[in-house]
Amino acid sequence: MTTRNTFTLILLVLVTLVTARPAWALSDKDVDTARAGIDRAIQYLRSTQNEDGSWTPKVGPAITAMVVAGMLDHPEIDRHDPVVKKALQYIFSKRRENGGFYDHILPNYNTSICLLALGRLAGDEKIDKMIHDAQQFVIGIQFQPGKKDQKGSPVDKDHPHYGGAGYAKYGRPDMSNTTIMLDGLFDSGLDCNDPAFKRAVEFISRCQGTAENEKYGDKIVNDGGFIYSLSGKEGEDIGEPTSPAGAEEVGGVSRLRTYGSMTYAGFKSYVYAQLDRDDPRVKAARRWIINNYNLDQNPGMPDPLKLSGYYYYLYVFSRAHQAWGEPTLTLPDGAQRDWAADLIVKLTELQNGDGSFVNKADRWMEGDRNLVTAYALLALQNTVKGK
Repeated sequence: MTTRNTFTLILLVLVTLVTARPAWALSDKDVDTARAGIDRAIQYLRSTQNEDGSWTPKVGPAITAMVVAGMLDHPEIDRHDPVVKKALQYIFSKRRENGGFYDHILPNYNTSICLLALGRLAGDEKIDKMIHDAQQFVIGIQFQPGKKDQKGSPVDKDHPHYGGAGYAKYGRPDMSNTTIMLDGLFDSGLDCNDPAFKRAVEFISRCQGTAENEKYGDKIVNDGGFIYSLSGKEGEDIGEPTSPAGAEEVGGVSRLRTYGSMTYAGFKSYVYAQLDRDDPRVKAARRWIINNYNLDQNPGMPDPLKLSGYYYYLYVFSRAHQAWGEPTLTLPDGAQRDWAADLIVKLTELQNGDGSFVNKADRWMEGDRNLVTAYALLALQNTVKGK
């Protein structure tokens, strides 16, 4: 073969390799767009930090910790950044003797989200001590044998509260608080074989609409998705599942609808707990995600409420896909979607000129620009992790 022919063959091989690159591979342009959105969101949050270092402190240090986590994911920002340093001082000021980080409300929610930020600073002796104590605090809140429900009944493995966590010390557990607890434990390095993960999986799987859910599967639409809780408001009607998405008639029986934010939250928790990918619960949740792929609303919610919890949905959407580790998914019609590229496009459309985000459906505090911008910041960071 001549040198010319050899060169031509090599060129053809290179062209083939380039053109054979999956169509869903995140492009340099996508990455640049995401990073530009990240920078604008951070710039906005820098401008809204309070004098004491906090953002939206009325609920405690949680939103501040969420912002810090998003900032620390930036390759050029560390704990010595003046804004981050000031925010960390505020977070540290909320540390209690019991290891928790909170004011007077929402101890699990606040401490678990503080673990997101602290986990990004692991390796420092003082921080590691805070992480350990905070982990033990939220694990101590989790419903398990030795605990009692709000009606004074003991909790055992068959109790509807078992494995769950809620907003208050004795309030009902729910999917949101339980999965946020696992986010904090995971991000701060707790081993997935810890009993806290295993207990949480018990609660989470009982909130899923599957045939494997022997206790509550007959009360949930059997589509692989997840509902919110296994008890009524404020713990009333223990063992009566609830869902903000409402209910529908299935075969003459009323069953609760599943919806996007809780389904992605449940799915990523299965991933963090390292359930086998062939586990029927994992496969069912993955099917729900494929069958309900949507970035325009919180899927599964009725139309009047379709934007309720929308940015939290986008955040857990990003965490779940990033944890699963596959850049694409094939929809029922055969279309292949690059979840990260799609999310970058959507969040770019939604970002305001000042870098902020806000939800016009002001439910679950999503009218708060600091909270919603933090959700969007973390979601964008998840699209470019490892890039």
